[in-house]
Amino acid sequence: MIISQTPLRISFVGGGTDMPSYYEGKPGMVISTTIDKYLFVIINERFDDKIYINYMKKEIVNDVNEIEHELVREAMKMTGVHKGVEITMLADIPSTGSGLGSSSTLTVGLLNALYNYLGKQVTAEQLASEACEIEIDILNKPIGKQDQYIAAYGGVNKFIFNGDGTVETKSLDFSRENRIKLGSNLLLHFTNITRKADSILTDQKNKTQDNLTLLNSLVDLVSKLENQFNLENWDALGLLLKENWDIKKNLAKGITMPEIDEMVDIALNNGATGVKIAGAGGGGFLLSYVPRNNQDKFRTAMNKYVELPFMLDPFGSRIVYNMRRYNAR
Repeated sequence: MIISQTPLRISFVGGGTDMPSYYEGKPGMVISTTIDKYLFVIINERFDDKIYINYMKKEIVNDVNEIEHELVREAMKMTGVHKGVEITMLADIPSTGSGLGSSSTLTVGLLNALYNYLGKQVTAEQLASEACEIEIDILNKPIGKQDQYIAAYGGVNKFIFNGDGTVETKSLDFSRENRIKLGSNLLLHFTNITRKADSILTDQKNKTQDNLTLLNSLVDLVSKLENQFNLENWDALGLLLKENWDIKKNLAKGITMPEIDEMVDIALNNGATGVKIAGAGGGGFLLSYVPRNNQDKFRTAMNKYVELPFMLDPFGSRIVYNMRRYNAR
């Protein structure tokens, strides 16, 4: 049996510039971090040649090409595991519509577990690049690359997405103490809205050329935030989150809506210095930067929204249990 544990993520600034429609013309940049909320993939060898897949539904098939769950199917095909396994997927939070990168996190976790099932250890770069290949090239999802890379590498990172398809990764090397300081000022609240991001991202992709000025401004925020982090000026994140949100909500239809605008207003009027919707927008979780002396007032004002307590996680996808009873097939 193999169990992989792969963290979800929150993106600070630059999201949207990790899409090919932007970085093929000019490098995209983001700063994001993993959090201590996870997707688990459990793989166990079976005595027969059937494939069992357990998630919100149960699949039992004879051939990998018959698998309905497209991420499982393509991850198995990429790694060369074709039969005789049972794969179970578990999540700390609902795995769709959260805005915390769950689909790409799952893809990375599947690849990590499957490679280890075969007795192979692969790099974070390979996990990230192959997850991108599955989602973007094979399944043609209108998404970027930051979710796969942050899930594989973990920690607080700056990523640069180049026109030739390469990705530069720079860890911002937070100490444990600084990671706690920063994380203690960040709060997540559920908007009470779930959505699929594909329509928003497709609209955003189609408007890339019209939005170049806005997207360039998002890239500029990355260097600003990196500089402030180097100075250990954590409070600067609040203002940059707000600036990022003010830009981002103009990139496509559906990124915001009256219910989200109301939630944002409550947050900003009750102690938050900056907010943004996690992920593509349209629902999921609201990320707020709230200095600690404002948090009692903030939580009282936000009491109709469910808070998701979390801490920043310094690790990427990892194997937390490895007991291979037989020779993997």
